[in-house]
Amino acid sequence: MSAKPFNVGPLGLAAFAMTTTVLSCINAGIIPKDAVGVVIPLAFVYGGLIQIITGWWEGRLGSTFGFVAFSSYGAFWLYFGALNIFATLKLITVNAIAAGIVLLLWGFLTFYLWVGSLRLNKVTMLIFLFLTITFIVLGIGDIIGSVAVGQLGGYLGLVTAAFAWYGSLATVINDTYGEKKVPVGEPFVKK
Repeated sequence: MSAKPFNVGPLGLAAFAMTTTVLSCINAGIIPKDAVGVVIPLAFVYGGLIQIITGWWEGRLGSTFGFVAFSSYGAFWLYFGALNIFATLKLITVNAIAAGIVLLLWGFLTFYLWVGSLRLNKVTMLIFLFLTITFIVLGIGDIIGSVAVGQLGGYLGLVTAAFAWYGSLATVINDTYGEKKVPVGEPFVKK
């Protein structure tokens, strides 16, 4: 008897959503900046490791999109955690303009994943749309040194996280009940 294939996506989305929610609360100014230490272990374990594992499983299940997305954002959280630890230990100096350019590059990666997501459900498309905008706004905020723009990026991150939470919840409930109880929307681009 073979095991029923399972959907690893909701685990990766939950890991992304939780880590993004906490960091976005800090970026938005809802939680003080000195609370970033709380995000670091979360970034390594849930945001990083769990998304890397999810990406690996997505690849094993034949999803190029899921493999690239979850593996990439898992790597982002590992990068974020390492960057903060290295900076705190004064092993590196973080240049705000360079950090902003890195965020813009993450925005570029997210943009082409957003294009791919147009063939998936609307919730997934909205996650990648808002994540693209979030990275761009955060990158610009770092480059121009604007706290207000960084805070806007934090609020956009919270919108992104809300869509990720919803996507995870919908998939868990729909898979558990074996029918679409929670709508996710049809793709914009049909096959």
